[in-house]
Amino acid sequence: MKDSSGVVIVFNPDTPSHLREIESWHTTFISSQGLQVSQCLLIAHHKPGDGADTSRPQLAPQLNKLPLIHSNLEEDPEGVRQSFRKYLGNIAQTLSESQEREEMSIIT
Repeated sequence: MKDSSGVVIVFNPDTPSHLREIESWHTTFISSQGLQVSQCLLIAHHKPGDGADTSRPQLAPQLNKLPLIHSNLEEDPEGVRQSFRKYLGNIAQTLSESQEREEMSIIT
């Protein structure tokens, strides 16, 4: 792993162009940086009152491996908050493990 950064991609799953655009974002910010799945998060943001479909949208195969949450801040703000905190916890854990490996490589 190159570093312990993370990438969050927020998109509207009801907009077909967004589904194509996130493939570009994936290539530019995730695969080119060598990030792991745990360092990434897709957020399918739904407009309030849309009666959102919370099934997994039709994504490119490389995107199907990434964690996905659906967000609707009016209907379930706490669920979004908890999912995002879990993601941040994964990033913090990855950072801690990376620092420990680096310290051990200096010692040995």
